[in-house]
Amino acid sequence: MSSTDLPTTYNGTPRIAVIGGTGLESLENFHPVAALDIYTPWGRPSSPITISEHPSPTTGQPTPIAFLARHGVHHQFAPHEVPARANIAALRSIGVRCIIAFSAAGSLQEAVKPRDFVVPDQVIDRTKGIRPFTFFEGGFVCHVPFADPFDGGVGEVVRKCGHSLEGEGVTLHDKGTVICMEGPQFSTRAESHMYRSFGGTVINMSVLPEAKLAAEAEIAYQMVVMSTDYDCWHDSGDVSVEMVMGHMKANAINARRFIGAVLDELSREEHADLVAAKHLEGGRKFGVSTHQGGKSSEALKKMEWLFPGYFS
Repeated sequence: MSSTDLPTTYNGTPRIAVIGGTGLESLENFHPVAALDIYTPWGRPSSPITISEHPSPTTGQPTPIAFLARHGVHHQFAPHEVPARANIAALRSIGVRCIIAFSAAGSLQEAVKPRDFVVPDQVIDRTKGIRPFTFFEGGFVCHVPFADPFDGGVGEVVRKCGHSLEGEGVTLHDKGTVICMEGPQFSTRAESHMYRSFGGTVINMSVLPEAKLAAEAEIAYQMVVMSTDYDCWHDSGDVSVEMVMGHMKANAINARRFIGAVLDELSREEHADLVAAKHLEGGRKFGVSTHQGGKSSEALKKMEWLFPGYFS
């Protein structure tokens, strides 16, 4: 069933979402029940939000899972064109509080081979300010902690699931630093060596501002990265789209198996508070610097849409 044949409303509250990147444009083997077309104060997200129902391993009841294609249904958005604010805002508006994001990446370390998975714990920002990267602007200043860009509790669950599949062809690296570059061009050789000197583990074009916006929106966020090449520092050959897609296709089964295992685990009743991000709830109420008289009416309208009842 195509998304155009699905209902456009959904009565449940999906707490968990998957943002799919290159090579993961849909959740195969999941039963879609709705496709939501949402308009936010920051525009439309990069794709309709597909809701699938996934049976909880503990209760047997259907757990709704939201899916959004980062680059669009037809992969029409370049990394710097992805409407990240609309994506995160739309997901939050339907109840999502936990995001598993998937991304292809180049490896900056010999030990991280093509087709290996990495669950990163740190990020270095090498974007250039082209991408809108905050909800808090235009008369509303809020500073948000970002020392740990990924959620520790969700990351622990993801790592456990990855290691459970190591006998089935999945190779997982528990930690790593993602270098996020602007793109859409790949690195120069000099840049690639520089990023290695920074301590980078993998390099992609997608984790930011996505992770920053999720933090602002009180959403527990963890990215899963699949290495598709050695970038251009390595003597195995310069990175190309053909190389990236070749490894993505060859490892697609493992990627789907990994994501499926994570969704199985997060659907367990014992993780209900984690996927509802109870540990993050209300945090934005305490980071606002702008006095009441300085908050613009336009900014307040946007904040009321994103955080109903927070700042009224």
